[in-house]
Amino acid sequence: MQPLPHHYRVTAVADTMGDIELNSDRLAILRSASPAEFDGPGDRWSPETLLVAAVADCFSLTFRGIARASRLTWRSLECEVTGTLDRIERVTQFTHFVVAARLVIPAGDDTGLARSILEKAERNCLITSSLKASIVLDATIEVGELRPVATS
Repeated sequence: MQPLPHHYRVTAVADTMGDIELNSDRLAILRSASPAEFDGPGDRWSPETLLVAAVADCFSLTFRGIARASRLTWRSLECEVTGTLDRIERVTQFTHFVVAARLVIPAGDDTGLARSILEKAERNCLITSSLKASIVLDATIEVGELRPVATS
């Protein structure tokens, strides 16, 4: 990791109508619009869905790093995040995130260690640590066989 502080720069370009273009160095342009809940088209990424995606992505990447450092063998992680937007004291804000994580580990592995790593990932995710909304982890651990990766 590079020394802190890190700086992330995104430029948003907007006209009076249409999509917003989000640009960042070395990345593909991303187009966003208001979600259907705010009378937008509902078929583009929005600030709201991008924030919820950032929670899911950060949790998954944090889990991956902690699992690697802990030498946990695992097959797959599916992380579905639901963010709740509400109005509190006349301010619209995200109030709650549920991180539903489904982890598959091989038979014979330590489910206690797996659960501990999921919980540590939730506590150490820098995105959720930066939010004032409550975060709830709903973790499910399934035991299954590791399947060999098919190669062509």
